[in-house]
Amino acid sequence: MNFIDVLHARKSVRAFADKPVSRETVEELLRLASRSPSGTNIQPWKVHIVAGDVRRRLEEEVLAHRETNPPDTGAEFPRMGKRKEPYQTRMRKLGKDMYSLIGIPKGDQAANWAQWGRNYKFFDAPVGLIFTVDKDLDRMSYVDIGMFMQSFMLAAKAHGLDTCAQGAWNNYWSVTRRVLNVPEDEFIIAGISLGYADDSHPVNTLVAEREPLDSFATFHGF
Repeated sequence: MNFIDVLHARKSVRAFADKPVSRETVEELLRLASRSPSGTNIQPWKVHIVAGDVRRRLEEEVLAHRETNPPDTGAEFPRMGKRKEPYQTRMRKLGKDMYSLIGIPKGDQAANWAQWGRNYKFFDAPVGLIFTVDKDLDRMSYVDIGMFMQSFMLAAKAHGLDTCAQGAWNNYWSVTRRVLNVPEDEFIIAGISLGYADDSHPVNTLVAEREPLDSFATFHGF
């Protein structure tokens, strides 16, 4: 695939096939992603990669913890509050489109809770990645990690794999920290599910809409 095709083909996959991904493949994708830019080349990204029994243990313990309504439900690191418009509408549109595809009616709290919980199963992907950053770095390092994650996802697509970036992993961080021995001086930022898409699942027909250029670009001096 050429780069433009990869950009168009990458999307968030929320149902994965029962097909393994080798450690060698993951290592290659991480090496490629490490070519990402970062402010003054500090390369702040740190990644915990889980598969097999460790992945299953993380899934089971986070989901069990989630049912206790724990105090660490919120993000571990500082984040903005409620999204203003137009961001709230875009988020709700995606949720409505996705839940319609998988047959979850509006107001079905139990089904919503169960579907959101699939985040913590990495949507059945065989490999999960958890991204962390040193707590004493500033917010520009979060931008660097975002670029690293994007590079990783594009590299995965170029290799025939699929991904889903998951902000959900900055919730229930206390269990993730314990299971993966994440140092106390690192924030747990986000996760990525990695594997091969289950092409038979209706949720994977969803392609999120993109705003037109004139909604976000302001040209000066042209």
